[in-house]
Amino acid sequence: MRYVESVPTAKPISVIGLGTWQFGSREWGYGDAYADTRARAIVRRALELGVTLVDTAEAYAFGRSERILGEALGEDRERAYVATKILPVLPTAPVVQQRAVASAARLGVQRIDLYQVHQPNPVVHDGTTMRGMAALQRVGLVGDVGVSNYSLARWQQAEGALGGRVLSNQVQYSLVDRRPERELLPWARAAGRLVIAYSPLGQGLLSGRYDATHRPGNGVRRYNPMFLPENLERAQPLVRVLREVADAHDVTPSQVALAWVVHDPHVVAIPGASSVEQLEANAAAADLRLPEDEVTELGRASDRLDLLTGGATLRPMLRTLLRRDSTTRPFSHFRPDIHV
Repeated sequence: MRYVESVPTAKPISVIGLGTWQFGSREWGYGDAYADTRARAIVRRALELGVTLVDTAEAYAFGRSERILGEALGEDRERAYVATKILPVLPTAPVVQQRAVASAARLGVQRIDLYQVHQPNPVVHDGTTMRGMAALQRVGLVGDVGVSNYSLARWQQAEGALGGRVLSNQVQYSLVDRRPERELLPWARAAGRLVIAYSPLGQGLLSGRYDATHRPGNGVRRYNPMFLPENLERAQPLVRVLREVADAHDVTPSQVALAWVVHDPHVVAIPGASSVEQLEANAAAADLRLPEDEVTELGRASDRLDLLTGGATLRPMLRTLLRRDSTTRPFSHFRPDIHV
C-alpha cells in the first residue's frame, strides 16, 4: 500500500481507501448477509492490507453504514483514518456539532479524523457551518475538515470561513468524469490539498464487466443513464484501451483505472467493494505505477469518450425501462426503498 506524501496529516492516508455507501444500503441490492457478515470481513481485510482511509456518511442507510463500519473496526479504530460526512440540512454551527457527536457515537470513535460537508447547501452559507467545524476541532472531536461536491470557489470560501485548512474535496473523478482537472486539481496541487475521488471506476463502467447486451442489475446502476445500452457501446473503445494496458501489466482493467486516478499525488480514491476479493484487487492497484506514456494513452482514450448526457438520455432511458417492464410487471422498478 502507498500513502499520501504530498500533504501532511496526523495519520497516514492510503491512496486507495474504502467507500462504504453500500454498507446496509438497500439500493445496492447486496442484502442483509452482506451487511451482517461480508461488510465486516471487507473492513477487517482492508486494515490487514494497510488501507487506512475509510469513508462513510450519516446519510448512508440512515446511519447504518457508520454503525457497521464502527463495529467492524472494533479495537483497531486508531489504525484507520475515519472519514464521515454531515448531510447539510440546515447546517448551522449548533447542528453541525450535534450531528458530529451522533456520528462519532455510531462509529464508536472519540475523534473523527475527517469530517466533511456532504453537499454545498444552496441557502445556508459556509460561515455558520465552518464555525461549527472549528468548534469541533477545538474540542478535539474532529481532526481534519473536508467538503464534498464543492466548486473551487466555494471550497476556497469554506477554507476562509474556517480560518484554517479544509483538507479535501470529495468529488466524482475517473476516466469517465474528469471535470476536477479543470480547477480543483490544479488548486489542490498548489495549495497542498487533496481531491478524494468517489466513483473512481465510473460505478463499474470501467471494469469491463458490462456491455450493451450485459447491463448491471442493481438499482443504483440500472437507472443510471451512463449504463444505457448506447452508452455502454460508446464506452467500449476506452474499455479496450484499459484491457490492453491491463494485459501489459497482468492486472485487471479496474486496477488500471484506479492506478490512473491515483497517479496524481494529490488524489486518493475510495472505491467500494462487494467482496473481500474485490477489496484485495482494489488495494493492489495502489502499487501499480503506470508509466507516463500509458497515463497519456488512457487520457486520450478518455478524451474521445462521448456519452449521452442530459436531455439526450431521456428517450433511450424510457425505452430501456419500458423494455424491462415488458418482461416483468408494469412499474416494478419504482420501489419505495430505492433512492436513485
